[in-house]
Amino acid sequence: MSTLIRNVRPVGLASDRPTEPLDLALAEGRIVAWGPQLPRQPGQTEWDGAGRWVIPGLWDAHVHFRQWSKALTHLDLSQTGSAQQVLELVRARLDQPDPPAVLTGLGYRAPTWTVQPSVAALDAVTGSHPVILFSGDLHSAWFNSAALARYGAAPRDGLVQEAELFGLTDRLTADEPQLSDQDLIAAQERAAAWGLVGLVDFEFEPTFQTWPKRYDRVGRLKIVASTYPEHLDRAIAAGLRSGQTLVQRDGQALVSMGSLKVITDGALNTRTAHCRQPYLNAADLAQPCGVQTVPAAELTELVARASAAGLQVALHAIGDAAVAIALDAVEATGASGSLEHVQLVDWADLPRMARAGLAASVQPAHLLDDQVAIERIWPDRAERCFPLAALATAGVELRLGSDAPVAPLDPWLAIAAAVHRGQATEPSWHPEQALSPAQALQASTRSTLAVGQPADLVLLGIDPLVPGLDSASAAAALRQPQVAATWVAGQLVWSDL
Repeated sequence: MSTLIRNVRPVGLASDRPTEPLDLALAEGRIVAWGPQLPRQPGQTEWDGAGRWVIPGLWDAHVHFRQWSKALTHLDLSQTGSAQQVLELVRARLDQPDPPAVLTGLGYRAPTWTVQPSVAALDAVTGSHPVILFSGDLHSAWFNSAALARYGAAPRDGLVQEAELFGLTDRLTADEPQLSDQDLIAAQERAAAWGLVGLVDFEFEPTFQTWPKRYDRVGRLKIVASTYPEHLDRAIAAGLRSGQTLVQRDGQALVSMGSLKVITDGALNTRTAHCRQPYLNAADLAQPCGVQTVPAAELTELVARASAAGLQVALHAIGDAAVAIALDAVEATGASGSLEHVQLVDWADLPRMARAGLAASVQPAHLLDDQVAIERIWPDRAERCFPLAALATAGVELRLGSDAPVAPLDPWLAIAAAVHRGQATEPSWHPEQALSPAQALQASTRSTLAVGQPADLVLLGIDPLVPGLDSASAAAALRQPQVAATWVAGQLVWSDL
């Protein structure tokens, strides 16, 4: 497929970017020419960019794609501020005609609540109708008694969390309505409408098998697949290596093999992220410093096995203790890859990350939700949370993502949060750790606007690097980028032209 896009302004990440509109030619999935008034070739499809700005396509470096697709049908609890508000929403949904056989909700954040979730309180509202409410970080869930019994979990009055919750994934998934091909297509098209051209999929299923099987039917974006420890033997036996092409078109990888994902600790809002110091007000916690879900020796063994087989690693590490243990494993094995989340660090560990060549896969939009919780449970270490600028200064590669459905699959929300660490109407939270718009955009892309590069492109109605704006104004503009069209490997996958 050959395409000519006329009258667009390239947004380069260097100071010498052109200011006048140019034409852009695409063929066989790559950029083949730039210049003024390019001649139209036979068979070319022509588009008028009308003076819009063109950028390299955006990537989300951390997505749970199936969960995000299904989350669009969950009861939205993200705006609740108390257990009572959650219960009122659940009651209202069950009072509607034909509630689902198992009602699921997503998005509450309990650390700042004065009354914590209890099974008894949920039972009083739901009766015998099974209900499961997932926290915003997906590391805990509020079951009622009917749901605990349905899925074989032990009776309790508190939450199901961490390894116990993850261990129920297969049973929970089997009980959910299955996603249709159209559901998968619609979810990708929604992402493309935000300018996304690729996703790193950390779904709990063996995505290195599921995506190649379905891509010809449903594929719209580029996908980097992954494996978890329970599927590692299968990936190694198949001879898969990180970067290996699994599905291609015109010589370009549409699905490629990514990393071994290991969840090494818990999460902030569940108060299970593994820290060097106890959480503030941790008297009610069985483990006041959080949870190391994969012990250090076991983690090193996993990392060594993956690395010996040619697989990179993606190590979930939120607390500063978990980050240090993950670095120990990488240094001991010579592995490569990324640390995922990196929400709290010890300053001494930043140069260790840089020396190891590890990327920091971070989700800036989380700080919009987590700021209040941090000030309550980590106030003594808030200056070391979401240390984006410090990571960049240390020479660590940044990769921005969402962790969808934990945060919306909206790259502009992540970019804006990295530039102005808070809502546009509020002061920036620890502004010394903010990124510039150019840094945030760079961390969201994987190609450049150059001949020979992949034709993964996005047309915008704004210049995302407009100079002279303060961080709040820049972030407000970045949240409304006016995406007009998205091309993936030279194919138009979404358009509002």
